[in-house]
Amino acid sequence: MKYHYIKIAGLIIAAISSSIASAQTNASAWSGPYAQIGIGYESYIPVAANGTTTIPSVATLPTFATANHSNGPAGSIAAGYNFSLNENYLLGIGASLYPGHSTTASTSATNALGTVYGTYNVRNVFSIYLSPSYAIDQEKLVYAKIGYTGATTYSSASGNAAGNFAEQKTQTNGTVYGLGYKQIISGSIYGFAEANYAINKAKPVTITTTDGLIINSTANASGYDVLFGIGYRF
Repeated sequence: MKYHYIKIAGLIIAAISSSIASAQTNASAWSGPYAQIGIGYESYIPVAANGTTTIPSVATLPTFATANHSNGPAGSIAAGYNFSLNENYLLGIGASLYPGHSTTASTSATNALGTVYGTYNVRNVFSIYLSPSYAIDQEKLVYAKIGYTGATTYSSASGNAAGNFAEQKTQTNGTVYGLGYKQIISGSIYGFAEANYAINKAKPVTITTTDGLIINSTANASGYDVLFGIGYRF
């Protein structure tokens, strides 16, 4: 009789252990720290703005400023930590950085006296985000992102009859949204595909040119990127 009790107890323990293992199967496989690197395509989309150009002690002229899209290759490094919520759902926190700078694109500012042409590029793009995710199984994960993003825009103008200015930097920030998919390639190494969309807050900008003109405008833009890469879940 004692033997039967031991056998039954063993079966119960085995069943409980199996249940616990099953409960940990999907989400726990993706919980913990991770790091990844990706490359892809990005587009920075400035918003045209109405502003003014002031000629000190003479006049203030309405000015229309615009810029071409900055399209080109993108690269990103990111790291984060996923917390398991239940069998399939996780909540992560992460940060990403885009080294280098965007493709240089042209700008223009037009008023009654003519048009000033310049260039700009975007550097030091970063984001800090929350990432809710769903573990399809131990090897597949879909996730979303929402968080804070920032960047620095460098602009300058040269070669114009008037209105030239040395390189000026403008800090901008806003909100980033993203969607992505990860799948294990081998062991703890995974491949991923991700798309992000960011909207910056409008920010007043004042530029003093080399000939003393004062240009007031607004820095405002949105942008997106599509990335493919590999990562490691620890």
